[in-house]
Amino acid sequence: MDVGLATWALIIGIILALLVLDLLTFSRKPHEVGFQEAAWWSIFYIVVAIAFGIWVWWDAGSVYGTEYFTAYLVEKSLSIDNVFVFAIILTQFAVPSIYQQRVLLIGVILALIFRAIFIAIGAAALAYFAFTFFIFGAILIWTGISLMRHWNEDPDPSDNFVVKIVKRRIPFTDDYHGTKLFVKENGVRLATPMFIVMIAIASTDLLFALDSIPATFGVTQEPFLVFAANAFALLGLRALYFLVKGLLDRLIYLSLGLSFILIFIGVKLILLFAHEQISEAVPKIDTLWSLAVIVAILLVATIASLIKSAKDPEAVATAGRITTPWEDSKDRD
Repeated sequence: MDVGLATWALIIGIILALLVLDLLTFSRKPHEVGFQEAAWWSIFYIVVAIAFGIWVWWDAGSVYGTEYFTAYLVEKSLSIDNVFVFAIILTQFAVPSIYQQRVLLIGVILALIFRAIFIAIGAAALAYFAFTFFIFGAILIWTGISLMRHWNEDPDPSDNFVVKIVKRRIPFTDDYHGTKLFVKENGVRLATPMFIVMIAIASTDLLFALDSIPATFGVTQEPFLVFAANAFALLGLRALYFLVKGLLDRLIYLSLGLSFILIFIGVKLILLFAHEQISEAVPKIDTLWSLAVIVAILLVATIASLIKSAKDPEAVATAGRITTPWEDSKDRD
């Protein structure tokens, strides 16, 4: 796909314009976001993403169009797991509802920055080192297996390594002061709980970027499409949170479904590496099959969740927890 500087400038300009629009309207002043407002913004961002995909299809052809829509679907499904974790963070730190939209906006901006950095690194690595496909595939398979092992657990934001370090080094006040990160009390500069929330959101964004970027590169190797799919999925993340937060508890098997998607894309990347670097006799999975498998997994996970929720009203969904090999060995001991 031949993408010039003008096209890159256009997509970045669109994203910045959407962020400015958001700041001037949705986030202009702190308020509690209702279902109807969140629904309209969700529809708006989905329409924008679809319109962009139609343009890609028309301008670059059906292959790249299909790759974009598949990548967007992968990012959109993974973003629901983001929503789970954000909900846990906002609840555990008791963020007042009128400030939650501002916290999530900053989270989205940080996520865009982290993903742009990782996309640039990933694209360069794929261009110069074919073995990167295998590494990305292995990361996704390990992540998927780890998530599968702990799909019915929630992460604990207070166990976040970065949060622990910050708490030990910076004095804090227990009270929120609007959206301020620091205040002065008795002449002493103190961090507010909002600062810790931002640290937790930022470190979570960083961890999610480590998984989502390899997953998107597993669908398309075009950096432009990877960036666009990530950006449009993230822009709608905040509205998605307020839209579905009341339904999150019913999506019981979603994290399990996402673990299967990560493993599937990981296998796809390793097969692609083997096909191109070892032997063309090794089969590779094309984009249409990838799209079909991902849609099927999401449908099965959603339907199974709703059936389980109807049969067992007390069953509650969890975000799933990804552990390190060291943590897994400690759990076994």
